[in-house]
Amino acid sequence: MKKQQLHLKAPDNWVNDPNGFIYYKGYYHLFYQYFPYGPRWGTMHWGHAVSRDLVSWEHKELALFPTRWEDRNGCFSGSAIEEEGKLYLTYTGVRYEVVNPEDPHTCLNEQFESAQLMISSEDGFRFDNQDGKEVIIPPMLDARIGHRTHTRDPKIWRGKDAWYIILGSTVDEKYGETLFYRSKDLHHWEYVSRAFKGPDYGWMWECPDYFETAGGKVLLISAMGLLKNGEKEKNQSICFTVEFEEETCRLEIPDKYQFLDYGLDLYAPQTNLDAEGRRVLTAWVRMPKPTEEGWIGMFCAPRVVEVENGHIFFRMHPNIRAACSEEITEVSQASEDGYMAVFSLKEGESVNLGGFRIWREGNHIRTDRRSVFPAFEGAHLVSETPELKNGCRLEVLVDENLIEIYINNGEYVISNAVYGLKKEITGDISGEIRLYTTENRDKD
Repeated sequence: MKKQQLHLKAPDNWVNDPNGFIYYKGYYHLFYQYFPYGPRWGTMHWGHAVSRDLVSWEHKELALFPTRWEDRNGCFSGSAIEEEGKLYLTYTGVRYEVVNPEDPHTCLNEQFESAQLMISSEDGFRFDNQDGKEVIIPPMLDARIGHRTHTRDPKIWRGKDAWYIILGSTVDEKYGETLFYRSKDLHHWEYVSRAFKGPDYGWMWECPDYFETAGGKVLLISAMGLLKNGEKEKNQSICFTVEFEEETCRLEIPDKYQFLDYGLDLYAPQTNLDAEGRRVLTAWVRMPKPTEEGWIGMFCAPRVVEVENGHIFFRMHPNIRAACSEEITEVSQASEDGYMAVFSLKEGESVNLGGFRIWREGNHIRTDRRSVFPAFEGAHLVSETPELKNGCRLEVLVDENLIEIYINNGEYVISNAVYGLKKEITGDISGEIRLYTTENRDKD
């Protein structure tokens, strides 16, 4: 299988959430939710891809697949850490109580239970799925702590004197919450505390991620049922600057949040540290239909997360920018991995990227993808940033199925899945549009 650059895409069939994102023994490992039997959601396995530089990716063999009572119907989302040279994966195992008689890969009326499991590897590539799994947090039997069905997606990290896990859950399926657990040895875990906001912030919080940056502490959640505007993707990833006290796991969440990405296609983000210690994020790009090649689902380019004056920036990773090193004069000269366009917009100016329109309206960037996206009821077609404060310079990564617009070095980002994009660019702007692409891999 060919290596993929800039954007990691499904090897075939279906992918969704990124899992176990980590830099380990000289490789970036990105595991992911994978259904290997068709381009649809189903019994989850963990696919696996690796990279030396976050730019060029290679798919490897399956990492996790169902083998136990607790994960018999899927190895769902989780995360990774390193301890004493070993790689540990934590994940949610699902067991259906009532299997759909028409489809063994789904259950009826969400009748299932969830547990949290762990597995380790000496090299990051080989996992003992038969005998190497252990349950570290069993299904929630006490509804005062968490939900038996909807508690999932463990994100693990090392604190000052212990290991910590944050889990996503729900309070009576009315509003989302996070649960915190602590362990001294990675095998025995105790519940510490919970945090929630109320029904205006979604009924269930998936894929929580807590971390610290030099400029502030951040909570990422994927809130189910957040949007009430009739658009198809009611579930959205949002982020807060927060206060967190490790000893008690007391989390203070403000009322105000940002969207992870204002294209509203990204979901289930996960972060970790790169080789230089930067906080790096990737996320699943939701796609409404398979490509002509028969795959569906991909991941955005890695982004550096930083906080400045209470605002969360998602910046293009410097390795991605550096990979677009070859300047070109026309889109037709771009490599198969796509290209980067760099330009600034004044009020009323616009650029059209093969059918995807970007324009400035006041101190906002707006986009319109209706010419390069399937029409269906509730489709999100037009995106807009909040008011910009740092100018209007754009760096745009263009792939045949994904456009990522980094505005003012990550002040805001708009990312949109696209189909049928033309290989052309036109602009009604006073400034210059500069184009860059990756080196042609056929030269190697």
